Amino acid sequence: MTDEQFMKAAIREARKAGAIGETPIGCVIVREGKIYARGYNRRMTDKSTLSHAELNAIRKACRKFGDWRLEDCTLYVTLEPCPMCAGAIVQARIPKVVFGCRNPKAGSAGSCVDLLHVQSFNHQVETVEGVLGEECASLMKDFFRELRAKQKIKKAAASG
Repeated sequence: MTDEQFMKAAIREARKAGAIGETPIGCVIVREGKIYARGYNRRMTDKSTLSHAELNAIRKACRKFGDWRLEDCTLYVTLEPCPMCAGAIVQARIPKVVFGCRNPKAGSAGSCVDLLHVQSFNHQVETVEGVLGEECASLMKDFFRELRAKQKIKKAAASG
């Protein structure tokens, strides 16, 4: 399978998040050409700051492999990881991250900071960006456009 095919799987996860009203971010973890773990954003559903797509997928992969180290895996995610997820990626020793679009407000693979390539850390991560980037960015833009429209309707109804 190709990076695009794995990113399409991450996009399917992101759509699951969007379908339940969550920010549409999806992630898959791949080892030896096979998807072993999937995750999507569930912060509101789980009422947990920690329920990001990457962390959900990392947790599943660690359980599946019986180890906290994911040294032979690649993580595919639709949006550039935030600081928390970038830290978890480094801690899990994931060697490669492929992401769809940049996160200008919290991106930690180069947009705001670059926690995946800090030379003083004991692990750095190879990154590939822009895989199906337009589709990933559209998911985010469409979600927030719809959210703003719903909020506008709510305000109008409340002011009546």
